[in-house]
Amino acid sequence: MSLPRMVGVFGGGRMGSGIAQAFLTSGSHVIVVEEGPEAAERARARVGDGLAKGHADPEALARLRTTSDPGELRPCELVIEAVPEDAALKAQVFALVEKAAPGAVLASNTSSLSIGALAAGLAAPERFLGLHFFNPVPVSALIEIVTGPRTDPALVTLAQEWAAELGKTPITVADSPGFASSRLGVCLALEAMRMLEEGVASATDIDTAMTLGYRHPMGPLRTTDVVGLDVRLAIAEHLARELGPRFEPPRILRDLVAAGHLGRKTGQGFYTW
Repeated sequence: MSLPRMVGVFGGGRMGSGIAQAFLTSGSHVIVVEEGPEAAERARARVGDGLAKGHADPEALARLRTTSDPGELRPCELVIEAVPEDAALKAQVFALVEKAAPGAVLASNTSSLSIGALAAGLAAPERFLGLHFFNPVPVSALIEIVTGPRTDPALVTLAQEWAAELGKTPITVADSPGFASSRLGVCLALEAMRMLEEGVASATDIDTAMTLGYRHPMGPLRTTDVVGLDVRLAIAEHLARELGPRFEPPRILRDLVAAGHLGRKTGQGFYTW
């Protein structure tokens, strides 16, 4: 097995717990770091629920450790950051992780932030890259491998092997705003929102146009609800700053987020859940 024996995941939310589940199911030991003991316990329960629903080997959960102490990451060969899309927060996390596990490969699950910028504060940027997993991680077939300007090419090859061991298909993209997946996905979602805002069609009909007409597994508005409207807004704002006004978030998105309607996680977004 080419997968690391010991993997760290910093952040045990929906994405972090899904990443942990994927590695556990494939045979790795996983340490999940959360901000406090209660959050660590919730992360353990979240991963446990996912493993049970996926009918995983009963031994998989025994290979999981959750903690609030970053120092426990020391034996990890790979540490993946899975905290919210905030560059300053991610930089703080990587400073902690590089100190705690100086020999580990470091990866970010960011969906849009610059890998080169995130690596700027690292002592060993050649051991850093993006590993962008997709929600829900256990059943998603894709991993987007993002190479920074100083990422070791041998590490990219290794990451491609890890993706295959996880049963996923990797694509490799250069560091650029939104990479390939977020840039295309957000572009489609923002236009769908504008169409809804302009009364072109209902949310259901817009989504059906893509699921039946283009064989997308889920329409762009429902996908936004699953990802989180707040997450999509943050990515769109970042892309608008980097790539121009074609990524400017529509008013309907800003209004829904301001009202606390963030999609599936709050029970209301473009759909009622």
